[in-house]
Amino acid sequence: MAKVTLFEKRHLIPSAKGLMDLRTPKVMGIINLTPDSFYGQSRAIDHFLDRASEMIDEGADILDLGAQSTRPGAERLSAEEEWDRLKRPLQEISHRFPEITLSVDTFHSEVARRAVESGAHWINDVSGGTLDDRMFDTIAELRVPYVLMHIQGTPENMQNDPIYEDVVAEVMKHLAEREFQLLEKGINDLIIDPGFGFGKTVEQNYDLLASLGSFSNFQRPIMVGLSRKSMVNRVLGTRPEEALNGSTILHTMALERGANILRVHDVREAVQAVKLFLQLEKSTS
Repeated sequence: MAKVTLFEKRHLIPSAKGLMDLRTPKVMGIINLTPDSFYGQSRAIDHFLDRASEMIDEGADILDLGAQSTRPGAERLSAEEEWDRLKRPLQEISHRFPEITLSVDTFHSEVARRAVESGAHWINDVSGGTLDDRMFDTIAELRVPYVLMHIQGTPENMQNDPIYEDVVAEVMKHLAEREFQLLEKGINDLIIDPGFGFGKTVEQNYDLLASLGSFSNFQRPIMVGLSRKSMVNRVLGTRPEEALNGSTILHTMALERGANILRVHDVREAVQAVKLFLQLEKSTS
């Protein structure tokens, strides 16, 4: 039997249906359970089951449920307030669609715990454990895959003049330090996210995208969240509602640079980008 390499092992991540092989890019659909997320059409407070069904039909591999807006300047909810929004949609989606991998987007350790107990498979923490010092211990106890994202500051202040001497080097250093802390606690199922738009200028976001291949040094799956963000709109002069084409172009660029998961509002178009990318890879191999 062929020996499984460290790279291969780290890209086999537990999911709703056993191990998910992230060496083949996957699509994560965003289900916003907030009234104030930056892209209004993504809000699914009253029709979350329909939204989940639509995304699954379009080819989503993972659904990411978020009940707290992390747009720049958003007001922070307590863990109880966030859970009140999240509880029913998570439980109903988990019951209706047991075959789909569910991720919960939270930086509250107590929400993470309750979410996993209610059917979530992954925790996606935009703060990388910096906003709740109990998060890493909680993930160690829950033993679920964890998305480790970089942020400079907090959602309330992250876009107040973010400064780096070398954004790529500093983001990688921060993630490496946090990864070491997680490994010390026995947490091995990790996904790396550079945190596009979380404490970065437009130029810094593009520096990260241009150097996304450098993050392969972690030998871990890389997730990117580029969908309809200001790094599209400020370059093209569009609004989030007009940013589908620009988002799909950036998703394709990210795939070319090694992205393993696209976190998106528009599943159908992202799935098409992945299929075309894989066809090109097949033709050039």
